[in-house]
Amino acid sequence: MKREPVLRSSTFIIAALVAACASPPATDTTHAASAASAHKLGETVGMRAPESVRYDAELDVYYVSNINGNPSQKDNNGFIVRVRADNTTATSILVEGGQNGITLNAPKGMALHGDTLFVADIDVLRMFDRTSGKSLGSMDLASMEAVFLNDVAMGPDGVYITDTGIRFDETGTMTHPGTNMIFRVAGKKANVVVSGDSLMNPNGLTWDAAGKRWLLAPFGGPNIQSLTPGKWYPATVATGPGGYDGIEVLPSGTILVSSWADSTIYQIPLGGSTLLPLVKNVSGPADIGVDTRRNVAAIPRFQDGKIEYYQIP
Repeated sequence: MKREPVLRSSTFIIAALVAACASPPATDTTHAASAASAHKLGETVGMRAPESVRYDAELDVYYVSNINGNPSQKDNNGFIVRVRADNTTATSILVEGGQNGITLNAPKGMALHGDTLFVADIDVLRMFDRTSGKSLGSMDLASMEAVFLNDVAMGPDGVYITDTGIRFDETGTMTHPGTNMIFRVAGKKANVVVSGDSLMNPNGLTWDAAGKRWLLAPFGGPNIQSLTPGKWYPATVATGPGGYDGIEVLPSGTILVSSWADSTIYQIPLGGSTLLPLVKNVSGPADIGVDTRRNVAAIPRFQDGKIEYYQIP
């Protein structure tokens, strides 16, 4: 992958503004317990505002979405990099906005189903072939008042997407003109399954198959949440510093979540309600991915233009 060194000026300002909007910790028992620290294995550099990592166990690769500028700007310069999991210095561009008829503005969360890679792109859900990068179509959610589509996750009945409701202007100033929402897309139909302030600026989202529930990492509040289909009102799983981004469930049932508020990756043991630090001092930790073959957490460092890899103990 041949690119110039990552540009940090505008993306750093935007990231810093986002981080500054995280809710401060309430009375917090996050550090009352301790957990084993993860060991750093390596990193992949040369990214441009990397927002999300998705692991493909069948092909043994990571997909990394790169915003490459303002997260709200339709500039058609976003791209997705494919990184070999067995050699994380080996990279190639899978999809690039403005090339081969592709439109991709500011890609964020991703989900994989079969050969289709689903990608959130401001107010559009885009679909690409995971091997060729060919466009497989899109679902425009602007007519349903989508403003800032963020994370994407596969559920038992379709693709789910969070909408954080925020927007950045050309100077990097953030506002919240939209509605906190979660969309479901099934086939060619889309609907809003839940909305409202109780979602606290929804960001990370993942399906907990064992618990038959959604897990939600909101950016605007201190609570990791769960959502039960059919009820759709968030319950609190654990409370911590806030400013959450990525969230994943390991095969063991342990939950991993990233926090911009204190630059930490946390774990919540199965059945637990306390956030235990796993990796500290990782500024701008965006939407994490997990290599399920090797038990490795891949952390996109939004501000620093790289992905870091940690062995999960």
